[in-house]
Amino acid sequence: MFRFAYPYLLFLVLLGPGLIFLYYRIKPKSAVLKFSDLSYLKSLPTTTRIRLKELPLWLLGLAISFFAVALARPQYGTKVEEVKGEGVDIMIVLDVSTSMSLRDFEPRNRLETAKNVVQEFIRKRPYDRIGLVVFSALAFTHCPLTTDQQVLLNFVERVNFCRKEHDGTAIGNAIAMGVERLRSSKVKSKVIILVTDGENNRGIDPIQGAEIAKAFGIKVYPIGIYNPSGVLQPMDDIIFGTRYVVRMPEIDEQMMQRVAQITGGRYFRAVDPKALEQVFAEIDQLEKSPVEVKRYYRYAERFSFWAISGLALVLLGILLNETYLRRIP
Repeated sequence: MFRFAYPYLLFLVLLGPGLIFLYYRIKPKSAVLKFSDLSYLKSLPTTTRIRLKELPLWLLGLAISFFAVALARPQYGTKVEEVKGEGVDIMIVLDVSTSMSLRDFEPRNRLETAKNVVQEFIRKRPYDRIGLVVFSALAFTHCPLTTDQQVLLNFVERVNFCRKEHDGTAIGNAIAMGVERLRSSKVKSKVIILVTDGENNRGIDPIQGAEIAKAFGIKVYPIGIYNPSGVLQPMDDIIFGTRYVVRMPEIDEQMMQRVAQITGGRYFRAVDPKALEQVFAEIDQLEKSPVEVKRYYRYAERFSFWAISGLALVLLGILLNETYLRRIP
């Protein structure tokens, strides 16, 4: 944002043009001495020096206008937001096992759909600290809690499927990892959003993970992402080649409902991309914390350019008067 600290001084800008106007107004137009015949002088060529004889005056007028702008103190402001109060600390826990590659959420697979919805959710929470845990047979922190949305969005974009040797679904470990990242937080509202399409087959029991979350006052919102009608999955057959079989969802909804119940959260089912968007929109409304935002501008002075430029014009005018445009008395 641009402004003048003393805008009422801007009228001084007119002093420069006024000086030039006044000069031409009072400049003598008739000769002091008269000669009988000067017609022969009209045929003489006009030199550059003669054409520029009044340039120092114009430079002085422009310099005065520049000094007037400098006196008005032009300033450029940067918007600063001061956030008061508490936001919500959120760990998004995302399943990256190979089953998330199934394409029952056309035109994307489950993981790509989840990533897109998660990114949109992050953009809507500018004042919360949000982090990311990814898991398969192992769980690890992909991005710690941060308020830097762009950094987090980049981390989400780079999420990919696990290696085959690490395939599996360690839901309990994933919850525990989310708790580890949230337990030292001082805010009142701490939340884990768990996105998975499977049942726990690695690591600790998810119920145990839920009890740990409860002990630290952390709510868990599990989201089951799957198509209840099943999905066609290609299978390699040494006799018949590639064939497609219907793979039914393997998801333990009772366990996830229990996890939500223990921690004070809520279980959601997302059977298509639209439903997943609605789930995150509902969580967005459930987990709100008052945040007071104070916006102001921090201004930096920009008068030096005008002052230095005006001084340079004055010096240039003096230099021309004393050298190239100097008049002999």
